[in-house]
Amino acid sequence: MTYAVPLEMGPLDIGSEFHWDPAALTAGGGDWLPAGGELFATGCGALTALLRHLRLRGRLHIPSYFCMGVAEALSAEIPIAWYRHLPDEGGPRWATLRARPGDLVLAQNLFGRDHGEPWNDWIAAHPAVTVVEDHSHDPLSTWARSSRAPFAVASLRKTLPVPDGGLLWSPRGHQVPRPAGGESEGAHLKLAGMLLKAAWLDGRPVAKDDFRALQQRGEHTLLGDAGPASAFTAAVLPLLDAAGLRRQGIDNARALAAEVPVEAGPFRAQLVCADQNRRDALLRRLAAHGIYAPVHWRQDRGGVWSGDDEAADLAARMLTVPVDHRCSAADVRRIAAVLLAAPETAAPEPAGAGAARPAPRPAPAA
Repeated sequence: MTYAVPLEMGPLDIGSEFHWDPAALTAGGGDWLPAGGELFATGCGALTALLRHLRLRGRLHIPSYFCMGVAEALSAEIPIAWYRHLPDEGGPRWATLRARPGDLVLAQNLFGRDHGEPWNDWIAAHPAVTVVEDHSHDPLSTWARSSRAPFAVASLRKTLPVPDGGLLWSPRGHQVPRPAGGESEGAHLKLAGMLLKAAWLDGRPVAKDDFRALQQRGEHTLLGDAGPASAFTAAVLPLLDAAGLRRQGIDNARALAAEVPVEAGPFRAQLVCADQNRRDALLRRLAAHGIYAPVHWRQDRGGVWSGDDEAADLAARMLTVPVDHRCSAADVRRIAAVLLAAPETAAPEPAGAGAARPAPRPAPAA
């Protein structure tokens, strides 16, 4: 799937919030949605509802490379602890996961490059610990679709063009809580932003600041909402070509990795710079070329953070390159050209020389 770009407009933005494109609808993609699942406004809200439903008295163990905003929100519901899980080939450091009976563990498929077998073994060896898998970065992975965990969650708006949506299900068939209250106004604001962005991409007289303001207000309003997903999201999810969107995103990330030292997909591509200053300079350079790269995720040592210096250091040096299903082949070449021309993306040098390097983790097959 590609998106038409009017040539008279010149290069358009790459990345940032999704726009709405009805070409993503194929009326044949709903078979990936798990039976018995509940659709919340947000993944964080789904996790909050699950914690309140389970009423366990133990601690929640969270990976040290994780979204600190979500961790902070969950800490209001239950005491939290941290275990080391970095975006490298090591996976979870099991010795740091000191869960006891009655505790919960959040297991993360980080950037979609982890595998379920080690977690299956750990779950089998710790039957008195409740594991919740987070599949936000690859909700259609083999691991997600064959999970053996008591519970699983995925924030769908991270990978699919919907304004909201947090999926909660139990691979073991346990009861899951239902969303409470009404739809979030944030989802409606974000949908309006998606529609206006689509018009802007189509060359219509829409001010970019207008849809950006709607997107930002919507995201702020939506954060952590434990209500139901919007009617729009609930209606289009079964019709989306979710597998096709995933496949296109992985192909684009691999095409970029063939030219630039990044680690490819399934969740976009990641680049690790020598230090935070170079990472931030590269973010500015990309933005100046209309390429908006997010950071997953900042850790402020003065606020809520993991206490893992290595995780915080990586978070300060890493960015996510926004190659997803929206990118055409020309977009991928444009991203590659900007990165290759940037001094912050120099070819790897000997240790200590300060070059950028990819996060060393092989991507699963599409």
